Amino acid sequence: MTIKVLVADDHAAVRAGIALILGGVPDIEVIGEAGDGEQAVAMAKQLRPDVVLMDVRMPRLDGISATRELAGISDVLILTTFDVDEYVFGALRAGAAGFLLKNTDAESLVEAVRLVARGDGLISPAVTRKLIAAFAGEVTPSRREPAAGPDSLTPREREVLACIGRGMSNAEIARELDMAEATTKTHVSRVLNKLGLKSRVQAAIYYSGGT
Repeated sequence: MTIKVLVADDHAAVRAGIALILGGVPDIEVIGEAGDGEQAVAMAKQLRPDVVLMDVRMPRLDGISATRELAGISDVLILTTFDVDEYVFGALRAGAAGFLLKNTDAESLVEAVRLVARGDGLISPAVTRKLIAAFAGEVTPSRREPAAGPDSLTPREREVLACIGRGMSNAEIARELDMAEATTKTHVSRVLNKLGLKSRVQAAIYYSGGT
């Protein structure tokens, strides 16, 4: 199956570079390029890409707000030049599937797109520890309180949450817990819904925060 990708960045050279990298991969097709957040949202709603590569700082509508508007339409992978900052935190809270630094090599970028398209979350290895530490320090129990508490999870769902917290993909969880991958996806969706979370990245951070 071909993965359809929309590239959103206000720098034409960056868009062209990303499109060139992804365009040379057989299973990925760049179906559009957007120069700002408003255009990205409009194009995503029209073209329905599997993945949107989203810059954070863009004119008219920033990447965080655009990500929030794309919830349920396309998975968003943030590309940022910053290690850890408020923009990235906001994007993850808005439901981004993950983020990479813009200095990521071509091979890692391609693999990241594939991972997100499969429904897995991704955080650049260079900033994972700092990001989780920052979230754990920022999020107070009152702000972390989900729509339904962790006690609402079944034993199997708790096992799935623990696996997500360890950074495992759906395929890895399926092998670890001896389940079909389709069943794993169902359990992941239920965990997110019960905890009031928008992405598996948020679930991993939630778990790391001491739930």
